Amino acid sequence: MNAPPSTPAPNRAELTDWDPENEAFWESTGKKIANRTLVITTFNLTLAFAVWFVVSAIVARLKDSGFELSKTELYWLVAMPGLAGGTLRLAHMFLIPIFGTRKVITFSTASLLVPLIGWYFAMQQNTTSYTTLIVLAFVAGLGGGNFSSFMPSTSLFFPKKKLGTALGVQAGIGNFGVSLVQFLTPWLIGLSVVGTSLMFDKGGPDKPPAATEVFLGNAFLFWIPFVIIGTIVAWVYLKDVPVHAKMSEQMNIFREKHTYTMTSLYLMTFGTFSGLAAAFPVLIKNQFGDFASAPDPLKYAFIGPLVGSLARVVAGPISDRFGGAKVTTVAGIGATVFAFLVSFWVKPDSIDDFTPFVLAMTGVFFFAGVGNASTFKQIPMLFDKVKSAGVIGWTAAVAAYGPFLFSLLISFSASSTGTPANFFIGLSIFCALNVVLNWVYFARKGAPNPC
Repeated sequence: MNAPPSTPAPNRAELTDWDPENEAFWESTGKKIANRTLVITTFNLTLAFAVWFVVSAIVARLKDSGFELSKTELYWLVAMPGLAGGTLRLAHMFLIPIFGTRKVITFSTASLLVPLIGWYFAMQQNTTSYTTLIVLAFVAGLGGGNFSSFMPSTSLFFPKKKLGTALGVQAGIGNFGVSLVQFLTPWLIGLSVVGTSLMFDKGGPDKPPAATEVFLGNAFLFWIPFVIIGTIVAWVYLKDVPVHAKMSEQMNIFREKHTYTMTSLYLMTFGTFSGLAAAFPVLIKNQFGDFASAPDPLKYAFIGPLVGSLARVVAGPISDRFGGAKVTTVAGIGATVFAFLVSFWVKPDSIDDFTPFVLAMTGVFFFAGVGNASTFKQIPMLFDKVKSAGVIGWTAAVAAYGPFLFSLLISFSASSTGTPANFFIGLSIFCALNVVLNWVYFARKGAPNPC
């Protein structure tokens, strides 16, 4: 007699039923699980952004610590994590419906150890080759790739009416990793923990040498214990929702017109945020570093990303209440105006131009942060659950090329004309065109797809 076929063991990591749009289910079961998932993934996303942008935080200190690097080479170093992050996001956008939240979040968080350990050892001597630094800068893009799986995962856990808030909180706090790493780095590299110190020359063209010890490896060593903790917590506490789709099924998003309109809008918002966050320290160093009282880039570079991150958190609930398209319109107009203003102060005549430069850049970051939240409110209103997750992942992937594109274009503008001003004029025009695009399709009265 043949034995009866065995029943596959249930997947304990997968939730058996999941219907966040059902109010009773949401209040009794869904809200607790969704919020727990949001807390864990947001913590890990913050780490991912810190690793993605730690290179931009340290680059401004390399030249004065004995590394033989040109201005163009500095821009390439801050560009490479963006190139890698955008490319890896193209893969990440498909992962959640195939492998589930638990595995993807756990293993992508664990992968952050690779660039952290690599950079730690590279910073033990200032003779590390430029080729090695470029490769390690590219590997730091592992942190940038994570966003395109983390955000689609969150979109599956929350009902549509709460997605603006949930995605705004997650992305806003996640983006906070950018300002956090830029704020902590100057303090961390001054601490004698372990490893080799280098001599950092704080002098300048009109100042005498003023060498002091720095421990550049600390900027990377600090994050390793947090990454280990985040990896373990994700594996133990995260669950998967019962939503599955093959890669071929997810490719349907490319047949949708608004996949491309939303990609352009998110490039205007997050592309600008990430691109300028990466380039900001080097911009300060290259444009204002030759003055007698030159500012320390890392004492100011964290301000813009911090303002943009907070704006994203606040703009999420506002987008839920008033509609994403209306908020995106305001964000686009603000970014257009302030990007144009930056062009006036990016080729300074004196150190007096530094304050208006920082204020104008902060304005760009603020409105980019607002638009980051509002665009992610628009996407779930335009697409169903699976397509929405895919479009969020795709738009995030394209916008993640911001650090790469912005750094290269700023470098090209500066080397060809002597100033990055033309880049910021072009950015202003691009933002203005996106305001029109958003108004025509989504924001105006009688728009074909109000969202």
